[in-house]
Parts: sequence; C-alpha cells; structure tokens
Amino acid sequence: MTTNLGPGELITTPQETLDQTALVKVLAKWMDSAFVIPGTNKTIGLDAIIGLLPVIGDAIGALVSGYIVSTAAKLGVPRVVLARMMLNTAIDTVVGIVPFVGDVFDAAWKANAKNAALLERAVIDPRAAKRSSAGVLVALIGGVLLLTVGGLVGTYYLVRAIIG
Repeated sequence: MTTNLGPGELITTPQETLDQTALVKVLAKWMDSAFVIPGTNKTIGLDAIIGLLPVIGDAIGALVSGYIVSTAAKLGVPRVVLARMMLNTAIDTVVGIVPFVGDVFDAAWKANAKNAALLERAVIDPRAAKRSSAGVLVALIGGVLLLTVGGLVGTYYLVRAIIG
C-alpha cells in the first residue's frame, strides 16, 4: 500500500519496493535484451525493433523509459540518480531518432537496463548510488564545459588567424 504524504512524497512498503523493482527489471529486459542475435552472444530488445518504426517506435520507447524513471521517482530514488536516469533516457531517445544508426545505438546503449540497475542500486544502497551518479554528472558537465571553452578559444584563434 502506498501512502501519499504530499506532492512528490511517496512512501512505499518494502514489498511494494521489491515488486516495483522486479517489474522494472523485467520491463528493461524486454526492452533491451530479450532476444539473442543468432550466431552471436549479443542481445537486442523491443526498443531496437520498434525503433524501426519512424516516429511512433521512438515515442513508444521513450514512454516505456519514462515509466521506469517515474517508478524510480515514486520509490524515492535520490534526485541525482533520477537525473542520471533521465540523461540515459534522453541520450537513447535523441540518438534513437536517427534512422538506422539510432536503432543500432539502441541495441548497444540499453538505457532501460542501465536505469533498472541504477534503480536497484538506489534501493539497496542509496548513498552509493547518489555518489556514483553525482560523479558521472559532474564529469559530464565538466566535459561539456571543457568542450565549450575549447571551442570558443579555438574559434577565437581561428578568427584571429583569418583576420590576421
């Protein structure tokens, strides 16, 4: 039974937490690794297959991924872990839009499996999940800032060399 204390404050029983985590893991398996590619040890899931349908396939994949993140939020996963899950989903969705290349990326990236693992880790050890997610996000933001500054500095010197 879920007790709603207010906006965004859901408390669940341990059994509900286990049930929801198990459901997310099954859903992630179906979406990311339900089928073995014959002759290989590689797996694909419904996400890569339905992604072949232009627009609608990617929208369905994004909805399922959104459900997984929403479930994590209802279970009280730390915000930084939710941010990392949303980043995984956003990367999967944005790259997945690209015809064919996006479908190959979907088969390799496996955002739902990553998010299910993050959820499970956050349920078992919220502090460790929070720490590792914060580290990933800080590194990503730092990388983007370095690329941005590097691009601006490079552009400055390029323009300066052209103008002479």
